[in-house]
Amino acid sequence: MADTAEKRTITVFGARGAQGGALARAILSDPAGEFRVRAVTRQPDSDGARELARLGAEVVQADMDDAETLVPAFEGVYGAFLMTNFWEHMSAEREKAQAAAIAGAAGHAGVQHVIWSTLEDTRECIPLDDDRMPTLQGSYKVPDFDGKAEADHYFTDAGAPTTFLRTTFFWENLLTTSAPQRGEDGILRLNFPMGTSRLSGIAVDDIGKTALAILKRGTDLIGATVSIAGEHLRVADMARALTETLGEPVEYLPLTPDAYRALDFPAAEEAGNMFQFYADCEERFTRARDLAAIRELNPELQDFATWLAAHRDALRTP
Repeated sequence: MADTAEKRTITVFGARGAQGGALARAILSDPAGEFRVRAVTRQPDSDGARELARLGAEVVQADMDDAETLVPAFEGVYGAFLMTNFWEHMSAEREKAQAAAIAGAAGHAGVQHVIWSTLEDTRECIPLDDDRMPTLQGSYKVPDFDGKAEADHYFTDAGAPTTFLRTTFFWENLLTTSAPQRGEDGILRLNFPMGTSRLSGIAVDDIGKTALAILKRGTDLIGATVSIAGEHLRVADMARALTETLGEPVEYLPLTPDAYRALDFPAAEEAGNMFQFYADCEERFTRARDLAAIRELNPELQDFATWLAAHRDALRTP
């Protein structure tokens, strides 16, 4: 294990959440002990922040909406994992402003390796004038994707040496927002507007492990775009795997995109467009995520069956 004095510090945004939390855990549990974690949060007194501190992280307070608070987060660090959370406010413009702030702070501090968690620009596949799906927030097809993609240049403009890490659907969503729903007939169903197209999914822990592997590669992947997934599966096949795991039938209900967008929850339009993008642009999206290449970076990469086995109890629905 590396001597504490020799460890290089990695600033981790979103350290109490899914992606940042996965990287923080990966670093803190890494037997090689090459890095230490500086966990950034707006709530340093929260239970999650205290737990990170207990595990050995340095916890600092900062707010992406307040550029002045960002300076201490980057002082003296080697690297940084940077991300924004669209779902917190659902505004692509606010997300871009936050990305510009953290990119500028990282560049100004001279951070040697930034990993920016980003996504594709969906308009390269489905242009704004394509009426297959509605345009949202004035100039986006999938604001969660397109805003991040537009923000990519902030990092190069700021002179921050950056690896662009493109993620995908988290299988952990099956425990929350995309969990199978039990109908009045008692049958569990997955409701996705994916038809027979494959959905690229990944375990959140593998985002952290892959990000750590990128940091360990030094400068090799600076300037590169690394697109990741754990497996590409049709939703009907996911339903069959869930059936086997849960020991009861799980059916796939393939809604149309319009029917999904009409569902009664706040982000239905955004989510409907996102799934339609996954479906309509399946070939280019999955082709960008070479599972063999990802496994070279992260040999522990989980497929869906492995993830299901680890989450069997959490998946059980009353």
